[in-house]
Amino acid sequence: MATISIAKQHRLSHKKAKDAAEQIARDLKSRFSLEYAWSGDRVDFERPGVSGSMHVTKEQIRLDVALSFLLTPLKPAIEKEIHVQLDRLLGPAGKSSKSTKA
Repeated sequence: MATISIAKQHRLSHKKAKDAAEQIARDLKSRFSLEYAWSGDRVDFERPGVSGSMHVTKEQIRLDVALSFLLTPLKPAIEKEIHVQLDRLLGPAGKSSKSTKA
């Protein structure tokens, strides 16, 4: 099972950061049929082959995703798209840290 972990710093208010996370969750739902639910500052999502969570703090958004064996070949494309979406919503000023396992 492959995993993707990305933490992106932001300079948004906590509410605006949560709004950005909600936009990402809605986009994931519409594009990939992922179901999601909020629990405080964390949104959990899943569909067959993919599960994960996004945690919003006042300084960063952290995304952790687990991909099934069948989706492992798509990991680079998925990871790239996550970065694009986070950069678009949080702005380029944010610093990113990345940790992945194959």
